[in-house]
Amino acid sequence: MLKTCSVCGGIHEEDKMCSRLYRKKMDTKSVSFRNSYDWRLKRTQIKVRDMYLCQVCLKEKHDTNFKYNHNHVQIHHIIPIAEDFSKRLDDDNLICLCSYHHRLAEDGIISREELRQIIQEKA
Repeated sequence: MLKTCSVCGGIHEEDKMCSRLYRKKMDTKSVSFRNSYDWRLKRTQIKVRDMYLCQVCLKEKHDTNFKYNHNHVQIHHIIPIAEDFSKRLDDDNLICLCSYHHRLAEDGIISREELRQIIQEKA
């Protein structure tokens, strides 16, 4: 029998749990970290280090439209928090990216090695 889900609002079999419920439970550690004072402070430090500019745009790689792109700059974890929680605040694991390049990095189109190399060249 079908039933309206209280988690997502969709329609599921009555005896099936919503998959979104499981995602919320697994993701709580990273969500609470992203709301922490430590993360807000580190995020600002990395933006200052990278001059509030997308580092991939600055290198003019991966279909860069603007060399000095500061629009929608985000901080990217090269090694994701879910993969290695201990590296969540390491400077060598964090880089400023515009939303376009952040999406490419998340999808693996921009490799982790390439991002690490960009950070090492800054040092």
